[in-house]
Amino acid sequence: MTGSRRRYNRIKIVLLEKEKTNIWLAEQLGVSSTAVSKWCTNRNQPTVETLFKISEILNVGVCELLVTK
Repeated sequence: MTGSRRRYNRIKIVLLEKEKTNIWLAEQLGVSSTAVSKWCTNRNQPTVETLFKISEILNVGVCELLVTK
């Protein structure tokens, strides 16, 4: 994607689908909402360990957080 359109990763999409916020996820993980925001806008990526925790919290498979359908 080019221009002003941002590429959102699957974490952001799944949060929207589950009607959850970045702040909610940050609280569940014990991290800052800034960290979650950076993951959702691809400015940073969670560790593999954190990715597994996110999948558990959101009740989705890790692959769903990594691969678009």
